[in-house]
Amino acid sequence: MENIKILWADDEIDMLKPHILFLESKGYQVETTNNGADAIDLVDENNFDIVFLDENMPGISGLEALTQIKSSNPSLPVIMITKSEEESIMEEAIGAKISDYLIKPVNSKQILLSIKKNLDTNRLISETTQVNYQSEFRNIGMTLGDRLDSKEWEELYKKLVYWETELENLEDEGMKEIFLMQKKEANELFGKFIEDNYLNWVNGVADDTPVMSHTLFKKKIAPFLTENKDKPVFLLLIDNLRYDQWKVLKGKLENSFRVENEEIYYSILPTATQYSRNAIFSGLMPSEIEKRFPKLWKNDDDEGGKNMHEKEFFADLLKRNGHHIKFSYNKITNLTAGKKLSSNFNNLLSYDLNVIVYNFVDMLSHARTEMEIIKELADDESAYRSLTETWFDHSPLLEIMEKIAKSNGRVIITTDHGTIRVQEPSKVIGDKNTNTNLRYKQGKNLNYNKKEVFEIKNPREGFLPQRNVSTSYIFSKENKFFAYPNNYNYYVGYFKNTFQHGGVSLEEVLIPFITLNPK
Repeated sequence: MENIKILWADDEIDMLKPHILFLESKGYQVETTNNGADAIDLVDENNFDIVFLDENMPGISGLEALTQIKSSNPSLPVIMITKSEEESIMEEAIGAKISDYLIKPVNSKQILLSIKKNLDTNRLISETTQVNYQSEFRNIGMTLGDRLDSKEWEELYKKLVYWETELENLEDEGMKEIFLMQKKEANELFGKFIEDNYLNWVNGVADDTPVMSHTLFKKKIAPFLTENKDKPVFLLLIDNLRYDQWKVLKGKLENSFRVENEEIYYSILPTATQYSRNAIFSGLMPSEIEKRFPKLWKNDDDEGGKNMHEKEFFADLLKRNGHHIKFSYNKITNLTAGKKLSSNFNNLLSYDLNVIVYNFVDMLSHARTEMEIIKELADDESAYRSLTETWFDHSPLLEIMEKIAKSNGRVIITTDHGTIRVQEPSKVIGDKNTNTNLRYKQGKNLNYNKKEVFEIKNPREGFLPQRNVSTSYIFSKENKFFAYPNNYNYYVGYFKNTFQHGGVSLEEVLIPFITLNPK
């Protein structure tokens, strides 16, 4: 505490001597003055950690001193103390970015609490967080020992995301390592869970089948449309949005929206855009899409875009389910397209439903692989979340969301799959027609380590397209990525620690489904 320096400015400073002695007994250094002009000079000449400022001083008032202090020291915490409870004074002080506001007569404990709140918060939060996680670590470990069903996995993943974000600012690297070990264990067990249950889910022979990509419309979106049929509805699909990234966006939207429901659903496999997103908009599994739309479905080795017909799939889905509504479909793949949609926002209000597919997060994920600067900006999960937050703060999407709130629109935010930072190579051998995705492979005569993959030998069982009789699919588990023996070291070095999708992990499969109402 001996390093904490406090400036206290009050025209009745002599009457505050007991409080000053109390603070000094706690180890704080306290300098005093009885006017605003001296307070400004002292702040310019010294390095104070916090300032207590009386609002009603003769000469330069506390509010005037506050403005000058903040102009030269914007990050210095200033506590305003006043006899007045006038709302206008409070608002002016808050507008000038005070850190706290105390009403006279103050007591020593109030003052101490304000100091701790402003100077010691990080340490106190860090210590409490560590203690709480140590307790929760045991609870999570016991939960992982149980046979979890699909809903319990959803709840466990929410818990892991919570603790990951809580622990990210700790200086204790050991605690972070413990969490990463627990998360790794969870991903190992989740991979086994998917192996044991996935084919039963998609074939309709399981009791606890979760909501999945191809059932999302029927089970979640359609009921929301029915509940809000007299209001404009916006279905916002942000490609490749993980649950932890949603948590970042949530904080940005809570001023304009109330989060009505915050749920998780399961992406189908592969957790790749051409499979999962087409399944969402068609309400069908991939092989069913191929059968119903043979001219529109594209396989991995076909030329051309793989998600070019979502609007047609969705129109067919609405018709099949008896939803005779007017809808727009908007795909945003760059900044210009986002700005254009924001500028033309009023045109969307004539539709019952507006689908907006926003591709930024997916582009960020791929760009991270290709661009060294992105690798440096997003070299771990915490930085990846931070980069997502920065993008959203300055994106046309935030403008669009604010306009939706003002128009009293209802919103669904969801995604098609998540992504995982890959770290461990898994060797695979395939012929020249094998697809290039690092997290899943489809082809014939694939050679791989069976312990490291979830395999679907018969694609028809997984409702996946089958190019020839011997085609099979394999999905990388946990944080592994497929690497060919040729040029192995270069390949591993290039792709290690990049964000990829297509395989089986908590981050890729368990993804957000959110409904919002404007405030």
